[in-house]
Order: sequence, then structure tokens, then C-alpha cells
Amino acid sequence: MTTDTEIATVARDAFGWARLREGQIEAVRAPIFGRDVLAVMPTGYGKSAVYQLAGTLLGGVTVVVSPLIALQDDQVRSLREVHGRTAVAINSSLSDRETESAWMEVGGGEQCFVFLSPEQLAKPSVVSRLAALGVSLFTVDEAHCVSSWGHDFRPDYLALGEIIEQLGHPPVVALTATGSGPVRTDIVERLGLRDPLVLARGFDRPNIRLEVERHESEDGKRRAVMRQVMDATGPGLVYVATRADAERYADALQAQGIRADAYHAGLPDAHREDVHNRFTDGTLDVVVATSAFGMGIDKPDVRFVVHEAVTDSIDSYYQEVGRAGRDGMGSLATLHYRAEDLGLRTFFASGVPSKESIARLYAAVKKSPSISLADLANRLDLSARTCRGLVNLLEEAELLTSTTAGLSAVGRRSPATAARIAVQQAEAQHRVEKSRVQMVRGYAETLECRRIFLLGYFGEDLPSPCGNCDTCSDGIAYEEFTREHRDDAPATFAIDARVKHTKWGAGVVMRVEDDRITVFFDDEGYKVLSVEAVQQNRLLTLLPA
Repeated sequence: MTTDTEIATVARDAFGWARLREGQIEAVRAPIFGRDVLAVMPTGYGKSAVYQLAGTLLGGVTVVVSPLIALQDDQVRSLREVHGRTAVAINSSLSDRETESAWMEVGGGEQCFVFLSPEQLAKPSVVSRLAALGVSLFTVDEAHCVSSWGHDFRPDYLALGEIIEQLGHPPVVALTATGSGPVRTDIVERLGLRDPLVLARGFDRPNIRLEVERHESEDGKRRAVMRQVMDATGPGLVYVATRADAERYADALQAQGIRADAYHAGLPDAHREDVHNRFTDGTLDVVVATSAFGMGIDKPDVRFVVHEAVTDSIDSYYQEVGRAGRDGMGSLATLHYRAEDLGLRTFFASGVPSKESIARLYAAVKKSPSISLADLANRLDLSARTCRGLVNLLEEAELLTSTTAGLSAVGRRSPATAARIAVQQAEAQHRVEKSRVQMVRGYAETLECRRIFLLGYFGEDLPSPCGNCDTCSDGIAYEEFTREHRDDAPATFAIDARVKHTKWGAGVVMRVEDDRITVFFDDEGYKVLSVEAVQQNRLLTLLPA
């Protein structure tokens, strides 16, 4: 039986880690004893150590689902060159000969880490090969991508739960750097985790100073952003809302002699890879990027993260902020905020497709059971992305099922009825996305300690103001803290309590203040309620745990 001492010994002898952080041994122990685990740990905390240690101790084949080829290559390089482990990545960048060589390596030893994208696992042949080899550990990296409540939802992740079952449900390790309570619940359900150990550790990054600068005009905000970046020292990231802004700021910074470049999804792959590499090796000081830049960054000395505009959620914001100060040294995270910018983010929140397009797709699937996604897109003359989005919506509404054999309709509903149900689902999702933007407003406009606000969102309690944010420096946070913790503050619901609202249905309590309570409702998103109104009108009832 593997003990904590043995885990620590392997960490030291095989990987050179003198000590493990809080939660890492616990997260490693779970899959070794056959239990699934969801580990929510911030960027730089050492999530990869969980599957690397567990995979080494279990032996055999460890599957690691990772969405980016560059990230796969970095992990393989580290495992092979630094730690002497057998590891391969099988992805679309390989030739047929290279792919076969990689599979031979997977099956040729006693222990191997194999990195795959969810697109690779969508191929029945890949799943069959893995099943024949036997999988000892199944790891889902960036697991928030499986959640429709998450900030980076990817439909290709939806099939992973079924694939895990096809592989005999080996122990599963799900890893993410961000995830509020609703996202965690969604991950557990969608991956079909069994009796999972859910760990959330290390969200407090006290070395990162948190600030919000409010602006009345767009021009004033642009000048402030430029001035801050020009005066800053050390490498940094500037996050913007649009591709045009990324290029505009990068050009302006270059004109001032700063080694800066733009990064967004509209640039050629080679350019984006070049920007990533130059920033990592220190020949580029500032990257101005949309949210497309970030996953897989392994640069410990980022000294500042500037948000030129609000993000789509607190989850996105804190994950991007977490790319600063991974070396433990002082760093700065600044949000430049105009209330008007919230309108742009609300606009970006996904719209609701037409009933006609949904009904047409549903009818096509009913007519041709087990049709593939590619064939369906061709038959309806839709782009792969649009088709996948509609299919995902119907899957969300439990009207379609997707297996390795193809797509099939569930039940005997008419296309019109299916479209009505799916649109209701889409409208609920749209309300949730808009509510998440409003939570960002709450952070930007709060008078309390910003770190207390952020950690509370992720279910962690900070017992007193942090002293390293602008509201603490101004003294406002201490006044708010004293007011909210006075002895006569009314008792209310506890964080993480399941409740039911008379109008909005079931939800979970996310934040509790002396006069307000924030609840995430399954079909409405985040709502901030007056404690007085809740108590006087009996708006909430406590549900069984």
C-alpha cells in the first residue's frame, strides 16, 4: 500500500521535488487508491505534479488530455529531458510514420505518459488502441473546458465522460486552474467522476497586488494603460477585448521603443508560436493579447498583468491574473475599468440560435441515426463550428446523444418541440453568461478588500483584509470589513448551501455579506439579493445537502 512517505520519496527521487504543496499528496493519493479527483489549483501551483506522480506510482499508460499542441510538447519535453520519463504526444502535427512510432513507444514499456487532444480521442481507432493497451490513469487537463458554466467551454470535451467509461473507467484526475462552485459541479457530472475527492487549494496569491483604475472616457483609459506599461519594469501581459486593440496597443508600444507584440486567434500559427517563444525566452517584454493567449504559459517572472478591459467572468480574470508572480516575487494586476465596457462583454456573451436552424438539424439527425458530425455539417451546409454549437445545445438539452458511432436523437419529439426546448436551454445559458459579467462589475466596484472578494468567489475565506490591494491601501476595505463583521450582523445562509428561490429555483450560495447574499441559480446565473428582503419575504428555503 502506497503511503504519503512513498509519494514524497518518488517526488524527490524521480522528479527532484524536495517538498510538495498542500493538497498535492492528497490529490495523488486518491487515484492510487482508485478514487477520482478534481483538483482546482491556480497557475503555477503544480497541478501537473499530481498526474506525473500518480502515473509513475501506478505504472502502465497514463492518458493526459490537453487542448494545445504547444502545451503537450512542453510537457513531453519536460518529462523526457528533465525527469527521464517515457512520454509521447500524439496530435495532428505528426506524420503517419511519426504517429505509428509514438504508438509503438506507448506500448513498448512498463510506463508511459501519452498526451492527446480531445479531437484525437474522438477517433474510435484511438480509443480502441488505448483500450487494448489498458489505461492506468486518465487525466483531463484544463478541465473547466468541459463545463458550459466555465469561461473556456470546448464542445470536444463533452465526449470525455463516455470515453472514460469505454476505457473501463480508470482512476480520473481532472485539473483546472479556475473553477467556482458551479463549474466544479459541472465538471464532476460531465466527466462522470465517481465519489470524487474535490480539492481547491492555493487561490490566495498574496504577492500579487490587486488594483482597479476607473475611467470616464475611452481616451483617458488608453492613455493610462500606455503610461502604466511604459513605466513598468519586467515582462508583462496586457489583455484586451478585441484583435484590433491587441494590434493597436502593440504598435503604439513598439513606437515607444518597447519590445512588444500582439497575440490573437486571427494571426498565423507561426506568428503566434514565435510570440509565445520570444516571450518565454525573454526577448519579448510585453504581449498584448486577447484571451487566446495564456494556456500553457510557463514563465515565472511576469511582473505585471494589465487588463485594458473587463473579462467575461471572474474565472477568466483570476486565471489571467495568476500568470503574474509565479516566482513568488511582488507583482501587480491592474484592471482598467469603464462601466460602459460591460456592454461589450454582454454583447460577446453567446446569442440564442434560431428555432428554425435547431429544428432543421434535429430533423436531419432523426432521419439519419448515427450520422457523423462532419457528414451532418456537409448535409446542412454549415461550418463545423456552427454545427458543433447546435449539436452541443441539443446535447445540453438531452435531445441528442453523441457516441463514437455518431449522433442520434433521444426520444420521439418533433423537430419543432425539440427546437423549443433547446431555445429555452440556450436562453438560460445566455442569462448565466450575462450574470457572470455582472460579477466582474461587482469586483470592479466593490469597496471591500479585493482579495476577499475574489477568494470568496472561489469558496475560500480570507479572515481579514489583505493589505495588498488598492481598497486596503485607501483604508476603505478595513471600514467595510469592520461594518460587515460587527456583532449585531444578522445571521443568514452559509456559503455553498443549496437553496431554492420562489421564482428562480435551485441555486447555491456563493457569497455572504451583512446586507447582501450572492446566489448562483442553475437557470438564471448570479443574483445579488438583499438579506432583509430574503428574510421578510421568505424568498429562499434551504435544500438538503
